[in-house]
Amino acid sequence: MKHAVHRHHSDITEKMWEEIDSVIIDNHDKSGSLITVLRECQNIVGYLPTELLDYIGNGLNIPGSRVFGVATFYSYFSLTPKGRNTIKMCLGTACYVKGIKEAMERIERKYQIKEGGTTDDKRFTLEAVRCLGACGLAPVMVVNQDIHGSISSDKVIDIIDEYE
Repeated sequence: MKHAVHRHHSDITEKMWEEIDSVIIDNHDKSGSLITVLRECQNIVGYLPTELLDYIGNGLNIPGSRVFGVATFYSYFSLTPKGRNTIKMCLGTACYVKGIKEAMERIERKYQIKEGGTTDDKRFTLEAVRCLGACGLAPVMVVNQDIHGSISSDKVIDIIDEYE
């Protein structure tokens, strides 16, 4: 599959490009396949760099602006690299009142990471969420799929250090 768009990006290997090509070919003639292609390509690469969005648009004959618009509209898609572990800190009322902010600040200081950011070594991505639906366990943090309730700023680093 030959494209005018260059296939160079430091985070995307040749094997990944081959998988991406196969996803594009499989979905090329299906109408409404853009979200499927974006989802599958994000699963391959881990996120959607701009070069990849251009490449997908080119491969599906969809304007780059539309591809970008869809990728930025849905919160599921990420245009920046994610860490191996995603830390979600609940900033809902119950968690806030019980001190989640202090725990979050402790993480930010220890790992040199800001809300919405990823550590340089790609170990952690830190996200703030409005509610995790576990208010009875406040304050709550979710690391990957693991729910940690009643976390304190004293215990939070010990919990996170368990994740490589």
